[in-house]
Amino acid sequence: MVKLKGRDFTIAYIIMSNTQFKINSFDCNSIFYIIETNILLECCIMHLESLEIDHSSSYGPDYEPVSSVMSIDDVYALIDADKLEVDNVIRTRLHSDVVLVNQLSHYIINSGGKRLRPILLLLSARAFAYKGYHHIPLAAVVEFIHTATLLHDDVVDASDMRRGRDTANAIWGNEASVLVGDFLYSRAFQMMVEVGSMPVMDILASSTNVIAEGEVMQLMNCHEPNTTEETYLEVIRYKTAKLFEAATKLGAVISGRSEEEIDAMSRYGMHLGTAFQLIDDVLDYSHSSEEIGKNVGDDLAEGKPTLPLIYVMRHGNSEQVKIVRESIEKGGRDNIDAVIEAVLSTGAIDYTANAAKREAEKAISFLDVLPDSQYKQAMITLAKFSVNRSY
Repeated sequence: MVKLKGRDFTIAYIIMSNTQFKINSFDCNSIFYIIETNILLECCIMHLESLEIDHSSSYGPDYEPVSSVMSIDDVYALIDADKLEVDNVIRTRLHSDVVLVNQLSHYIINSGGKRLRPILLLLSARAFAYKGYHHIPLAAVVEFIHTATLLHDDVVDASDMRRGRDTANAIWGNEASVLVGDFLYSRAFQMMVEVGSMPVMDILASSTNVIAEGEVMQLMNCHEPNTTEETYLEVIRYKTAKLFEAATKLGAVISGRSEEEIDAMSRYGMHLGTAFQLIDDVLDYSHSSEEIGKNVGDDLAEGKPTLPLIYVMRHGNSEQVKIVRESIEKGGRDNIDAVIEAVLSTGAIDYTANAAKREAEKAISFLDVLPDSQYKQAMITLAKFSVNRSY
C-alpha cells in the first residue's frame, strides 16, 4: 500500500485493467490510497474538487507532480543519480597509460563548469521516459567533445584563464593541450561506436565536423570589423550551438521518438546554445573576471567582432566607431575602457541580451512536443537560466 498526501497535484496516473489514464489537474484535500493488486489499481480519493481525465498520453506512469517554479539547483537535483553515473563514466574513460594524458585531461575535466550539454542530453532522454542506459555514456561523450574544443580553443586564442583557473596550455604548453584534446576526441568516438547506433554516430560525427568548421569561420572573422550580425550568428550556431543541438537531439533519438519530436529537440538545443553564447558576449563587457572566470575583454584582445561590438559599429558615433574598429583590427586591451564605455552607452548590452532572450523563448516554444513533467520544466528552467546568469 502506498500512502500519498497533498493538494494541487499537477500530474498523476491511474492504471486500471492495464489501461493508462492521465489526470492533468485535480485538487485533493485528503489522503488518498492506491491499493495495488496484480492487474488492478484502485484509487479512492476523498473530497475531490475537480477532475479532468485525458486518455491520450503515450508516456509511462512515472511522471511526478510538476512544480511551476524550478531553480537551477532543482534541475541538478532532479538528474543527480544520472549525473553521478556520468561522472563515474568520465573518470573511468579518461584513463590512459600515458601519465601526461591523465594529468592534463583530469585537470580540465575537473576544473568546474556547468556540464550543461550532458545535462541537456540526460533531460531530453528522461523527458521522453527513456528507460535504457545509453544516455549515460553519450552524456560523457558530449562532455569529452566539449572539453576537447576548449583545449583547442585556448591554444588558438592564447588564453591563460578559464573557469577562474590557469588554462591547460598555460601549465603544460600548447603542444600537450592540442594532443590531449585529440585524445579526448578519439576517446569520444570509441565510446559512441560502443553504443552501436548509426544514427547516434552520424549525429556526433556531423556535429564535430560542423564545430570544427565554426572554429575556422571564427578565425577568418578575427580582426574583421566589417563582420555582419548575420555572419556572426552563423559562426556561433556552428561553433557553440551545434553541440547543444546534438545533445538534445540524441535524447530524442535514443528514445525512438518521431521525426517531428527529434526536430523539435534539435531546434530547442540550437536556440538555447545561441542564447547561451550571446550572453557570454554580454558578460565579456559587463562583469568582472572573478564572476565570469576569464579575463574581461578576452574577445576584444583576440580581435573577435562579437555582437556588442557589431552593434556599436552600426549605432555608435564616429568616435566610438573609430575606437571599436581600431580595437578589432589590432586586438589587445589598450582601448578596453573606451570600448566598454561605447558598448554600455550605445545600448549594445541590452540589444545583445534581448537577442539572447528571443532565442531562449524560441527554444522553449519547441518543448510543446513534450508531455508535462519535471524534466520538461527543467529544460524550460535551463533556457531561462542561460539568459539570466552572471557566469
